[in-house]
Amino acid sequence: MVKNSFIPVISQELKEENKGSIEFQILNFTNKIQRLTSHLELHRKDYLSQRGLRKILGKRQRLLSYFAKKNRVRYKELINRLDIRESKTKN
Repeated sequence: MVKNSFIPVISQELKEENKGSIEFQILNFTNKIQRLTSHLELHRKDYLSQRGLRKILGKRQRLLSYFAKKNRVRYKELINRLDIRESKTKN
């Protein structure tokens, strides 16, 4: 598994923060999602990995919606840095 080059740069910025912070968890989930996506491009019938990917996507989505409610400015910055589309949150 090859990690993306931008992940260490962002994790260096977040290193002074707590490893359990919301930003760091979202960063780790994004890294896992990218690795699973590249794995599934090669192995299309790996249904257990597909299920794991859906579970991780749901966890990241819940964290992102919580983070958007908590701190909108940092949420926007994180989304721009990770190049994630903004989701439509339920009100």
